[in-house]
Amino acid sequence: MPRYAAIDIGSNSVRMLAADALPDGSIQTLAADREVTRLGESVFRDGVIGDQAADFVCGVLARMASSYQRLEVAGVRAVATAAVRDASNQREFVERASRALGAPVEIISGQEEARLIHLGVSALWPHPGKRVLIVDVGGGSAEIILAEDGRVIDAFSKPLGAVRLTGVFLGDDPPKPAQLGRLQEYIAERLAPALRKIGVKPCDRAIATSATAAAMVCAVNRVPRPRREDADRLRATPSQVNKLFAEICSRNTAGRARITGIGPRRAQIIIPGVAVLREVMRSFQLPSMYYSKAGVREGLIADLAARGVGSEQLRLSRDQRREVERMAARYQVPLRHGRKVAHLARSVFEALRPLHRLPPVWAKLLEAASYLFDTGHFVSDTGHHKHSEYLVLNSDLPGFTDHEKILVAALCRFHRKSMPSARHTAFQSLPLDDRRALTLLIPLLRLADALDRGKEQRVDDIRCDVSDNAVAIRIESAVRADLELWAAEAVGDIFAGVYQRALSVAHA
Repeated sequence: MPRYAAIDIGSNSVRMLAADALPDGSIQTLAADREVTRLGESVFRDGVIGDQAADFVCGVLARMASSYQRLEVAGVRAVATAAVRDASNQREFVERASRALGAPVEIISGQEEARLIHLGVSALWPHPGKRVLIVDVGGGSAEIILAEDGRVIDAFSKPLGAVRLTGVFLGDDPPKPAQLGRLQEYIAERLAPALRKIGVKPCDRAIATSATAAAMVCAVNRVPRPRREDADRLRATPSQVNKLFAEICSRNTAGRARITGIGPRRAQIIIPGVAVLREVMRSFQLPSMYYSKAGVREGLIADLAARGVGSEQLRLSRDQRREVERMAARYQVPLRHGRKVAHLARSVFEALRPLHRLPPVWAKLLEAASYLFDTGHFVSDTGHHKHSEYLVLNSDLPGFTDHEKILVAALCRFHRKSMPSARHTAFQSLPLDDRRALTLLIPLLRLADALDRGKEQRVDDIRCDVSDNAVAIRIESAVRADLELWAAEAVGDIFAGVYQRALSVAHA
């Protein structure tokens, strides 16, 4: 699957995630960043995004863009939530933020925010066949989502964010009992419609997301803030939350910051956030609440993958494919064989993305080489891999840069016989990143070629299972493919040398 970047411009912080969306629906993180911006403070106080806040956020977005751009992502989606939804100068801010990011920023509704949160949780922690209640307490709003068997049944977005509630209700530090009383009455009032609609029917699991939930679960489980990732899937009970709430309400900001799991910035807004989660647990009669590190960012990645955004970057363009097929035909390469090897090479490339972690452009070069590595037979069967390299280097291939032709030629050169070594001067003259990528792709091209060794397209498709120590390939074939299995197994030593994993190949 392609590689994506997601940006969540929230009321309290801006978050970025760059990740591979894997074929099984899970997500593999490549880069992540988070910056507390308090964008909502000026909005909830004055109704506008202040110049200083806008400048700060745009600087953060530019930094995050430079981070994910190095990873050559296939698609980007950036969203803004409650604070920007409420700002009277939202249009000006979105234009500035889009320029800083180099990608369009869209303002999403509370319902869309809830949908994305559910997608994110489902991607990282699926609950097939289960009834799940998800609560996300952000800086400006809180989302309450009921899902059954992976499908959203009801979703509510309420103005119960921690930054918003702090500014409205808590004027003293620590807060006075009257302020806490008004806060709790307001939270209960706002949650009432969701409670009436969803009811107190038991759920298989209640899950809380966002930094507030992380701080709460870390605090009750004594997980230090630097190890917040360890709190994923830990839980808090009502008695633990009640005890924590009493403690944080009795302390000032500095005192709250000293509680394990709560940092100095979170200490400023933790009381309303925990108050919302506490009221959800009480109202819905929940026996416990688990924390999930998933959120809007993960949902954006899952959504981009589900819509197939950027999938074209993994394939040759129509013009590129026409050119490589024309060259293959000129040198009498059977096109059915070339197309089959290209299909199998793409399948292996995508399945092994968690291992090689190469950007999509390399899939195109691998596909091109799948058509052209046998062109050298036109010159001579002896040493045909060297002849293939020469023909690619010295042929006109519109749609490919000179550098891309060099890389395709290198793949053709090493599709058989020895792997690259110090004596291969042309290979050693390439940049280090290119040499590394080619070394990772050469076993994949050999494997794809082996799976059509008889040139009879016996293998319809493949499945790959990746573990810490092995890669198991299962071929789907309507007929016996013993020759292909034997040829694929022969690639095992080279594959293991590159990927440090044993390779096994068998019928599905």
